[in-house]
Amino acid sequence: MTHDRRALLKAAACGIGAALLPACAMTRRGADFDLVLHGGWVIDGNGKPAQRVDVGVRDGRIRALGAIDRERGRRALDASGWIVAPGFVDMHSHSDRSILECPTADSRVLQGYTCEITGNCGGSEAPTEPNAKHPFPRVRDFLRAVEAARPALHQALLVGHGTLRANRIGSVDRALTSAELADVVRDLETALDDGALGLSSGLEYVPGIYTPPEELIALARIVARRKRFYASHMRSEDARLVEAVDEVLALARQSGARVQISHLKSCGRANWPKIDTVIARIEAAVREGLDVRADVYPYTAYSTTLTILLEPWAREGEATDLLARLADPAQRARMRAEVMAHVANEPGGFDLIAIASTLDGSAKGLSGKSVAEIAARWDIEPVDAYLRLLEEERGSVSYVGHAMQESDVARILAHPLTMVGSDGSAQTLVPAASVPHPRSFGTAARVLGRFVRELGALDLPTAVRKLSALPAERAGLVERGRIEPGFHADLVVFDAQVIADRATFENPRQAPVGVEHVLVDGVSVVEHGVHTGARAGRVLRAD
Repeated sequence: MTHDRRALLKAAACGIGAALLPACAMTRRGADFDLVLHGGWVIDGNGKPAQRVDVGVRDGRIRALGAIDRERGRRALDASGWIVAPGFVDMHSHSDRSILECPTADSRVLQGYTCEITGNCGGSEAPTEPNAKHPFPRVRDFLRAVEAARPALHQALLVGHGTLRANRIGSVDRALTSAELADVVRDLETALDDGALGLSSGLEYVPGIYTPPEELIALARIVARRKRFYASHMRSEDARLVEAVDEVLALARQSGARVQISHLKSCGRANWPKIDTVIARIEAAVREGLDVRADVYPYTAYSTTLTILLEPWAREGEATDLLARLADPAQRARMRAEVMAHVANEPGGFDLIAIASTLDGSAKGLSGKSVAEIAARWDIEPVDAYLRLLEEERGSVSYVGHAMQESDVARILAHPLTMVGSDGSAQTLVPAASVPHPRSFGTAARVLGRFVRELGALDLPTAVRKLSALPAERAGLVERGRIEPGFHADLVVFDAQVIADRATFENPRQAPVGVEHVLVDGVSVVEHGVHTGARAGRVLRAD
């Protein structure tokens, strides 16, 4: 697409040159609706089959469903042959790290997302220390900054347990004192007062990894009392997966909190059979009366930081502490042995670990290559290449780990207790040196194309429900996630026979095909698969 074409479409979104949009009629005076979506097949998010229904939108809300003459709309959009669905709600996003720099959120809206829940895995952009690069002393300060940025889609935030803990004691391996826990409790209450939807934890990461279960239970009780929810990236997704699930279920049992297991999966071939046990444990807990659900993304690879392959002792403190350990021969040797054992179990080899972030050291330009490939370039052992990468990049390296099997992903995705969460973030289509996981651009389209149309792992109404109504209900978003009169007009129009992800592990910054139109509170953010430039998103706060 040329620059001029993009500029014209942006102008059209602002009400200039409406004739450029062939699917939309010219503005009519005295109409009943701002927009009529005419001739489409509506999947309303409740799990029911598609119905041929017109949708009337006025003042950002769905006002009527049924047979509606297109002349009753100031504008009309011909959706004949396409699916009209609720806008997708991303249950697990990390856009709080990027939405201020990328408010157009190309990677999000071009695949049909109209809302995302951020602040996951124990890390949130607020509250931060005053000396942070972007200081937000309170959650409300960050949310105001997001509002000022005018994002293309709605934003809602979980406060990160790791953020709260690190603000008080840093990244140290010890329990909080009673006084420190009281401080963290107060900070959590303040974040919830400011509109955070709940609390997230990242128990494979520093400092969450150093947190005793009792501390988490105490905080989860507050979340339960405030009728919010707790989302957890568990302590293990591989060798100790079953034990990690048991810990989360024990927390739900003892706290009474509504619990969300983040990106449920089993990593490493040796651990694949454990998914049967895990699913059985979750099902039993729900039968017991616990409010436990999970989210999943439709890929056989995850993405995280290289330091996660180190044991907890090696990760304590700041980057300078890690570099000091790497410089000590005895500690480096210990790390080397432990990393080899970890990688042998999960993901299964250094050839399955592909560098995602931009590299600045002697491996500059090798983003996207596996650690094994970089080791071959350097003519050293893969584990030594791993340690050298950590050293040269000062511990800050992200990677994509190819560790799951598609049959497990399909089974988890189809399970009635799960919904979809991308684990992605707001990004642009502009090429860059980094090679991130394609889930930021492709998740929703991959669910609908690969797992619905190609594999038949679940039907289309169920998939739409897992992408829209279920996450909206889980997060407590009012009047969103379904197509019903009075609900907000967050809508996506797509071609079910065409929709597919194009983002790949080699070339992840590619928009999907088949997503025709996206409306955020009734405003056209995507027209004919192209971002209009409109930024109609709002910050959604918990009451």
